[in-house]
Amino acid sequence: MIYNPDQYCALPLGIVLRRTPGQTRWAKYYWRVSGVLPGAGPAAGQVLRSEGDAVEVHAATVTLEMHGAETEAYVHELQAEVPSVYVILREGDTPADAPEAVLATPSPYEAQDYCDSGEELVEKIAMPPSVRVAVEAFIEDFHAEETFKKRKRDKQRVDLKADGIGDRRIAGMTDVYASPARKRERLI
Repeated sequence: MIYNPDQYCALPLGIVLRRTPGQTRWAKYYWRVSGVLPGAGPAAGQVLRSEGDAVEVHAATVTLEMHGAETEAYVHELQAEVPSVYVILREGDTPADAPEAVLATPSPYEAQDYCDSGEELVEKIAMPPSVRVAVEAFIEDFHAEETFKKRKRDKQRVDLKADGIGDRRIAGMTDVYASPARKRERLI
């Protein structure tokens, strides 16, 4: 684990993908995240276990990064019933190819951002105890609760002057938002 006092922490995390046969003729294989390996070394496609048609592969090692500005999200995740790590995947070129592991994060807010784009797959996996200890230590060092401060209105009246309302070509003040009338020419 790389721990920087400048409110940054990086932990290598191996991503284990499980490939099972697909249930339809359109999807030959089904890939899902089946585990994470804290402190894993580099690996690309190393087969860990195989049972029948199912194969578990150490697909990649990504860096789980934590930043001091996002500690609120980490606290939120640790308060969940099952604290989790979110793994962001990009689909492979073909259905037989394993998805590419892009990153892992303990932040549900960051995972939601990737879900919103619709271009990546987001898988949720239970957080291993060693990762939980690292996240808790990071929160303990850098999290500061922000007290709620109600914003006070200033007493200045901004509604006394109507800048930019209406069109100067409109003569009457009955409807200042009306569009100017065209002059009608008589056709003879």
